[in-house]
Amino acid sequence: MDQETAKKLLVEGGTFIFLGVPQETQFGIDMQCWNTDEDFRGIKMIPPGLHYVHYAAVNKDTGDVSPRSGFMHYFDKKEFLVKMWDKHLEDISREEISEESIQRLRENLLNIDKHLAPYPYEIWQKWKLLSSQINADLAKKLSPETGLIRSSVELLSTSDADRPRGVKVTENSEVSTITENNDEISNPSQSGLKRTRRSTQQEKEEAMLPNLKPAPGMSMRFTEIPKDKYPPGSAPEEITKHYLDQSYTLELMIRAHDEPLYIIGEMQFAFLCFLIGHSLEAFEHWKSMVMLFCSCEDAIHKYRSVYFHFIKTIEIQIDEMPEEFLADIVMNKNLVYKKLRELFRTAYMSKVDGRLLTLIESLKENLSQKLQWDFTGLDSDEDDERPVVVKLNDTD
Repeated sequence: MDQETAKKLLVEGGTFIFLGVPQETQFGIDMQCWNTDEDFRGIKMIPPGLHYVHYAAVNKDTGDVSPRSGFMHYFDKKEFLVKMWDKHLEDISREEISEESIQRLRENLLNIDKHLAPYPYEIWQKWKLLSSQINADLAKKLSPETGLIRSSVELLSTSDADRPRGVKVTENSEVSTITENNDEISNPSQSGLKRTRRSTQQEKEEAMLPNLKPAPGMSMRFTEIPKDKYPPGSAPEEITKHYLDQSYTLELMIRAHDEPLYIIGEMQFAFLCFLIGHSLEAFEHWKSMVMLFCSCEDAIHKYRSVYFHFIKTIEIQIDEMPEEFLADIVMNKNLVYKKLRELFRTAYMSKVDGRLLTLIESLKENLSQKLQWDFTGLDSDEDDERPVVVKLNDTD
């Protein structure tokens, strides 16, 4: 970094002291990660704002790396944050550091300074783009109650009494039940007749699985995507409309936040927890949010500012997508590709204009050039997207 920036960060930047971290531990901040040496004591010159601190214990004998953990923290100007390593848990200590200890460390900062790594300023601009809509309150709201974001969440089994004993399936408009001891699914009808079929091996195995739940306080607190895609009491034609245009569902999620743009912040938070925190739960939520954004038409016009930031965000996120996930999108044309194609077609058909259209066109061209994604023929449906006509039998 240039000298002027360095001087400014020396004065205004935050400091993170991390005591007792074993040598060779994986430690990082934002998108940068290192293996610590024996003199490591933390990070200095941290630009004010939101940051993601993460770490993973490493077995000295085998070199095996434990699942990654971390937390998001908003550093104020000149903030001095102190944490300790718990060698028994091989994790960050849950004990609070006394104010007296913090003050002693602060007074001894000149001697500690040589053991502090400077913040990797070269990633700062990209980090700001990836986290632009996440503030301190939103990060706290979405993080687990423990405050720690883990790639591997501890699961607890329910009691034997609560373990599921079967699953329900529907056959010929009748509800049947798989039981633990029977190989058949049956349901006596009112007429006394009995319809049976053999249960599949998968159904029987799933029926016997325990109901595992995350340990208290360890789950992400993402906004739940509503299962009902339409308002209560909707007529059949209204239900169809809301499944084709899911603006109603998106609006419910936007209303769950204090500000409309916080929905973009949640999407950014989920992506960062996947990209940096290695959380597959966060990846699934991010993917569901992308698919929802791309399945709306009315919302594009009603929430233009939200969609403006969505387009900017999805472009930088795809640039940072890990190669193995990106290859899956490119080679298999998975749902992310298909939904982006749907979004571009919706923008074309619903006559989106102005800066939003310019941004959409720019994203489409960039994806076509960088990834060779084919977005031609947006004015027609692909074979697997055409409506299916189902003939219903007449009933008396």
